[in-house]
Amino acid sequence: MPRKAHLLLVDDDPSTLASLARAFRMAGHEATVCDNAARAAELLRAESFDLIFSDVVMPGKDGLALLEELKAAGVQTPVILISGQASVEMAVRAVKLGALDFLEKPLSTDKLLVTVENALRLTRLEEENRELRRRLGRHELVGSGPAMRKLLAQINRVAPSETRVCILGETGTGKELVARAIHEKSARRDAPFITLNCAAVPAELIESELFGHEKGAFTGAAARHTGKFEQAGGGTLFLDEIGDMPLAMQAKLLRVLEEGEVERVGGGQPVRVNVRVLVATHRNLEELVRHNGFRSDLFHRVYVFPLLLPPLRERLEDFPELTAHFARQVAAQNGWREKEFSAEAIAELRRYSWPGNVRELRNVVERLVLLAAEDVVTPADVRLALPALAAGAPANAAAGVAASPAGAGGTLAERVEAFEREVLFAELRRHNFHMTNVARALGLERSHLYKKCQQLGIDLQTLRKSD
Repeated sequence: MPRKAHLLLVDDDPSTLASLARAFRMAGHEATVCDNAARAAELLRAESFDLIFSDVVMPGKDGLALLEELKAAGVQTPVILISGQASVEMAVRAVKLGALDFLEKPLSTDKLLVTVENALRLTRLEEENRELRRRLGRHELVGSGPAMRKLLAQINRVAPSETRVCILGETGTGKELVARAIHEKSARRDAPFITLNCAAVPAELIESELFGHEKGAFTGAAARHTGKFEQAGGGTLFLDEIGDMPLAMQAKLLRVLEEGEVERVGGGQPVRVNVRVLVATHRNLEELVRHNGFRSDLFHRVYVFPLLLPPLRERLEDFPELTAHFARQVAAQNGWREKEFSAEAIAELRRYSWPGNVRELRNVVERLVLLAAEDVVTPADVRLALPALAAGAPANAAAGVAASPAGAGGTLAERVEAFEREVLFAELRRHNFHMTNVARALGLERSHLYKKCQQLGIDLQTLRKSD
């Protein structure tokens, strides 16, 4: 049976509304009619529709303005524009604004019904595509150990709300995966999930990326650009590495969070936005605030519900699930034969400190699936893929602290973390774990010393026992 749709029809001509409504109702669809764009916006706030048909030329707000308003507000309902005064320019603008289709009057009943059928089919395909992505597990959080159970419980608690979440964790722990999980479990799941890495955008361009710009706003602005806030309308905007956002931009972001509207660069009119903002960082925001590297008022806006992601070295019990998951994933993506990991191979993987966390493990699993000669990955395969193990890198549990020499390779952030870890480790030993003396020697507050140890994966209890 063909699916029946709930349609909203917008036209200032009563006879057109009557004929359209009659044609759709005879085909089994439900049709709601209104004669102006303002009333249409009210109806869309009060109930949901499968499809909107709107005339373009109407008194007051026209169909193009209605379409632009709906997209800015995050309304995902497909819009089909109709006009008796159509032009190529009008049709092009309609499509650029996000119209699903553009029809010329007079309208054929058969054409209308086919258009509805095609729109419903497209919606269904998009839903199936989202479901397939979920089944493939590309954005799946994997693990059933205590640390992951605690994290998943926190996600389930905060996701259905509109609470702002600050996701904390080392590089490679899966901060974007957590943000996606929060989005998928929220009421905004069918709206866009948009991301921006604040550390990857030059300071002079980040405002345009977030808020958009008008044509001619600056050299090279050849056309209007819609910013991330507008792109995420009705959905979720994930700002990764917010600790690296320039201070001047932080002030502008704060205003948007407080007022719920953005102003495009070069624009004179504010645009209302309905977006849930999630942020993440591997840096200590509290420390940045104390040293004037992050605005305290913005900190209190985004640091409402902090989520601390455990590093991989604290999730040793999740290795069998993670390796099996990544092995299936890379085999399916590349058309390779699936391979299993022996218990001995997993034990060998656990010996490594994993400074790159889950992201690094995924890359190593892909390397092993590609290079292992047999269907079962062995400890010898692992040692070949991880030369640090063959060289005798300390084991996680025995060391009580992740082993990652400051002189080893890696990003600047990873090398800085490794150096900090070595300094803290040396001072703890030198002062026989007397935390007040260690804090005084390093010029830290005692509470911050404990937080820094936790951030760097230093297990104080294990270290004390090993001494």
